Amino acid sequence: MEEIDAVVIGAGAVGLAVAARLARPDKNVVVLERHARHGLETSSRNSEVVHSGLYYPASSLKTKLCVEGRRRLYELAAQRGFFIKKTGKLIVACEEDERAKLETLRKQGEANGVEGLELIEGRDLGQFSYGVRALAALWSRETGIVDSEDLMRAYLDEAQDKGAIFVWGSELTNVERKNGLYMLWAKGQGEPIPARRVINAAGLAADKVAELAGLDCDALGYRLHFFKGEYFSLKRALDVKPLVYPVPAKAGLGIHLTVDRQGRHRLGPNAFPVEEIDYDIDATHADSFFTAASRYLPGLMREDLSPGTAGIRPKLSADGSFRDFVINEETARGLPGWVNLIGIESPGLTASPAIADLVANLLSWPR
Repeated sequence: MEEIDAVVIGAGAVGLAVAARLARPDKNVVVLERHARHGLETSSRNSEVVHSGLYYPASSLKTKLCVEGRRRLYELAAQRGFFIKKTGKLIVACEEDERAKLETLRKQGEANGVEGLELIEGRDLGQFSYGVRALAALWSRETGIVDSEDLMRAYLDEAQDKGAIFVWGSELTNVERKNGLYMLWAKGQGEPIPARRVINAAGLAADKVAELAGLDCDALGYRLHFFKGEYFSLKRALDVKPLVYPVPAKAGLGIHLTVDRQGRHRLGPNAFPVEEIDYDIDATHADSFFTAASRYLPGLMREDLSPGTAGIRPKLSADGSFRDFVINEETARGLPGWVNLIGIESPGLTASPAIADLVANLLSWPR
């Protein structure tokens, strides 16, 4: 088989963004995806929020790539026509002891380079949204929503237009380093694929793929821990235009209110560790969702909630606490031209175009 310049493992939003960035007429780029189509895991099972970049330390990859990626997404949407909308977001303090957290978030956001942050009092909430109750809030002007399928299709189309080849139903099963190439065995392929460079964008299986290359994920801190997040849809429309978030919790951003491109609202996600991947929703969790959301949505009724969707986050910490993205070119570990993208959870969707540029830079890949 002909040598491949770059193989991308995984066709979620990040893998697709990488493929679109790397694909060019003078380079052979192949994408291996274990499912029958793109984006069937975390990329299509999330809040579809364009994050502004205010939650994480300024020096972290999560912050740098989120802020850059958010700006790029708005530009890309204007160029390519996928759905995106700048809705703004209210982060609400419902108790007096939460006010200080808003100020901390504002300072963090400004240190991170986030534009359009404003502290507001509860009495002034009406100028941003009716139907929300809080003592105070932090307004994030640059937050928005994106149609994840639209975005992924835009990446897919660009990659294919520039010559990338997608191989569906091809789960990676073995990796061998031979004569300066990575020999990649995948299900459905009769012979190994010889690759000069490999980008591991395998999402929920990224640690397993890294192990196939011979890395010790436990020793390196690359081991993934699955956290499940459930969503409940609202049966009726609320008179709320922006997204509404509580002050953040340890394992996530709390039960928040989002809206999709059709104007339909939903609540979620929660966050709890799981051993296996499944997308079932525990209907009894609606009670805790209602309790959490009714703090800031006084017009909400328990019967408004119905089970929606669920997703799995690939976290790098067993307790759900902060860990930065792993985005490493692994020459130092004996794997030149191998780039690992591990623990790409939120804000990975927002950061996807910036992650793709970083991967290209790590590989000294031409424009």
